[in-house]
Amino acid sequence: MNSKYFPVLFLLFHFIGNSQNQQTKQQDTTALGEVLINSTRINLPFKENSRTIDIITSEDIKNSATNNLADLLQQVAGVDIRRRGTAGSQADLYIRGGSFDQTLLLIDGIKMDDAQTGHHTLNAALPIEVIERVEIIKGPAARVFGQNAFTGAINIVTKKDLKNTVSANLETGSFGQLNGSVTVGTDLENSSHMVHIGKLTSAGYRNNSDYENSNYFIKSVFNKNAQPIEMIATFLDRNFGAENFYTTNPTFNEYEETQNSLIAFTTEFNNTSLKIKPRVYWKRNQDLFLLRRNNPSFYRNLHITDKMGAEVNASYTSSAGITGFGIDVSKIYIRSNNLGNRNRFMTNLFLEHRFKLLNDKLDITPGIAVTYFSDFKFHAFPGIDVGYKLTDNFKLYGNAGYTYRIPTYTDLYYSDPATVGNANLKPEEALSGELGGKYLSQKFTGSFAVFYRDASKLIDYVKDVEADPFMATNLRDLYTKGLEVNTGYNFKINNLNQNISLGYTFIEDEVGDLNLNFSRYSINSLKHHFTSRLSSQLVKNLNFNVIYKHAERTSGLSYNVWDTSLILNLKQFEFTATASNIFNEDYIEQGIIPMPPSNMLFGLRYNFN
Repeated sequence: MNSKYFPVLFLLFHFIGNSQNQQTKQQDTTALGEVLINSTRINLPFKENSRTIDIITSEDIKNSATNNLADLLQQVAGVDIRRRGTAGSQADLYIRGGSFDQTLLLIDGIKMDDAQTGHHTLNAALPIEVIERVEIIKGPAARVFGQNAFTGAINIVTKKDLKNTVSANLETGSFGQLNGSVTVGTDLENSSHMVHIGKLTSAGYRNNSDYENSNYFIKSVFNKNAQPIEMIATFLDRNFGAENFYTTNPTFNEYEETQNSLIAFTTEFNNTSLKIKPRVYWKRNQDLFLLRRNNPSFYRNLHITDKMGAEVNASYTSSAGITGFGIDVSKIYIRSNNLGNRNRFMTNLFLEHRFKLLNDKLDITPGIAVTYFSDFKFHAFPGIDVGYKLTDNFKLYGNAGYTYRIPTYTDLYYSDPATVGNANLKPEEALSGELGGKYLSQKFTGSFAVFYRDASKLIDYVKDVEADPFMATNLRDLYTKGLEVNTGYNFKINNLNQNISLGYTFIEDEVGDLNLNFSRYSINSLKHHFTSRLSSQLVKNLNFNVIYKHAERTSGLSYNVWDTSLILNLKQFEFTATASNIFNEDYIEQGIIPMPPSNMLFGLRYNFN
């Protein structure tokens, strides 16, 4: 369909919606304020936190016009997802102008960092069918999570209501896309289980951009009637053509296969004042890269990384406030034909305390994390959060913290004809902070923040002579400042729910002089980033969503992308139609890779419960 007709269709559907007089359930928007942010040791309701935290709810996910986490996160101002293809086959995650190595991903609070490279962060992204919500913590988070949370962290919270249900989903659309999945939940006398199996395939929208992705997820709760033990197990397999993902040579036909898995066991002990949450986990990532897809012997890299850990997080409530503390011990192994066989031992100690003063209007939370690395020794990250509640709905806050990132194994040891690692690299460092405010009511939500980050010893790949290979070096200084605003408004038309949300982030980078002729990593933040979504209930069972994203990078490149979706619910059936890039914008997010033109995806879900 010609894209010029979409605005006409929207007006038509809205007219139909306005002519209806259906009674619908009132959206419980105030419940968002009571959501516990459980990625921290001191569990606090969303509105009580003195940090910039965005929450993508299950309703937001449903109305996002996406079918994967990478595309979903693109709709959040201040989060920069630089994709190289579709369906999240390969995408890098940036927050507030940081690099892909400076953002941490968690699953139910389990740290999914990869010691090989931050390129693998989103390899651990779960299918959206099993996600209850996504918590996005912006700003310095090392005091809470450790060294990888340089510019922020994203915590995927999986669904907890494991009721008896079976649902099947089938999607098909442009570029030969064919997706299918089954999700099963069962609630037994002393245990609960949720199982998800999914497959996503496509012939690709350009040469050598095909993919075949498989998702397997299990969540179980055992011994429910005594001491519950929660288990999460994931296996995510992605095989995809990687045309010019890492090179600009048109004669190469790159290919990549990644496998990411996790198994974790968690329990929790509670009494009146003390909560203790122990956990053990094993995370594994495997990455196979071929420079020539049909000639594996030409150039091949194989990296296998294992991380095994145990942690205990606790909080103690007394008349003096809440104290959060914990310890995380892990061992990392990597086996690689390029990086060698190496290992690292890590220990993290965390301590923070939340004081409440002035009739509980003022909260002050100082804290510190101390980390030991077998190859980088001891480092400490102090920080503080301060908040003041002006009214029950409006709060001002500020926070500051010291953070850093140790080099990845790729930074330290990678070698090819064009690139050389550096075993003498030092950790990156930064002092970050922000001032902000947030307002939350049934109809309107709003937040703002101004932030800064003074970073030094950032790792870049540089050289003086054109014929030389690039070498990883600690030499870049970067001062970043910015502004962020988010709003959301809920209203009704003829008793039908409507929602509009807007977000804007401005980032300005000041780069220190390099005094070198060639640099591989140019700063290319989203200088202006605007996102919006209209979710309209047209009639009782029909929802229409429009998503608009504007991006302008430091390099001057700018683009505007519109997506839309229709969702029709008919008792046990759900029909979806999603149109992406409806005005056929020609744009690039990473390297020289053009993003997909206008495309459609049609879906059918059936719930057997």
